Amino acid sequence: MKLKEPVSIRAIAQLIGAELIGPDNGMLLGINEIHKVEPGDLTFVDVAKYYEKALTSQASFIIINQRMVPPEGKVLLLHEKPFEAYNGLIARYYRVHHSFEPDRAVASSAQVHPSAVLHQGVVVGCDVTIGAHTVVFPNVVIYDNVHIGSHVIIHAGTVIGGQAFYYSRQQGYYKKWHSCGSVIIENHVEIGSSCTIDKGVSGITRIGEGTKLDNQVHVGHGVVIGKHCLFAAQCAIGGKTTIEDGVVAWGQVGIVKNVTIGKGAVLGAQCGVSKSLEGGKAYYGSPARELRVAQRELAALRKLPSWVHE
Repeated sequence: MKLKEPVSIRAIAQLIGAELIGPDNGMLLGINEIHKVEPGDLTFVDVAKYYEKALTSQASFIIINQRMVPPEGKVLLLHEKPFEAYNGLIARYYRVHHSFEPDRAVASSAQVHPSAVLHQGVVVGCDVTIGAHTVVFPNVVIYDNVHIGSHVIIHAGTVIGGQAFYYSRQQGYYKKWHSCGSVIIENHVEIGSSCTIDKGVSGITRIGEGTKLDNQVHVGHGVVIGKHCLFAAQCAIGGKTTIEDGVVAWGQVGIVKNVTIGKGAVLGAQCGVSKSLEGGKAYYGSPARELRVAQRELAALRKLPSWVHE
């Protein structure tokens, strides 16, 4: 998430009650997860095994719960509860609980092209853009900060831009990690009925041009789907996964988080994807493996009773 205007790191430290370690004249430009940060951004770390990853990241400012000498070019904000401080900043600088405007089906800040068609019961949140000749069928809900291209079709009951399913375990309970990302749906995408597409935690969930989603498909936070992909009913894609161009996934495919599916891969019905897969190949089964390998395994399995008898 990028801030609308820079904020002094001194003011941020005062706001969250943190001790500044390092130069206090820096300006904060954004607040992001550790794997999304850029120079000028702030992130947090509260587990020792991730200290090095945070300290060597692109982040300029790091909320941390351990006193130490900051690396060159970094400023540390010493705080007892870094996650709480980080989450509080998200809530302050992003409309976490105010995606919509009361008594308005389409928020005043939304930009809907005159040629777009919104059917009865559609609700559109703040800072949404909807492009030319896009059709949105009844009872679709579009949360804030969603950007939809032209010639897109969104079928009834779909929800786009909802909060990420993302929690931090804190002393035996789960604390919600506020989402401040966005969703981008490119041109000529079609989304079936009752699909759910979550916004990124701090980055972008993207569906590429020409991709088609069947009914009841779930796309997790920060997922990037390439161009001209096809997903049959009840597929579920875990957060931060990358699907390259031309991938086909048949019904009830489940894909874990943080993996990559290569260009042109075909996933058979009910595939369970637990690791990254190469492109240009067909896969079957759970865990997913190359179709030819799976077919040989099944053929051998059918012979097992006779082998046991012998």
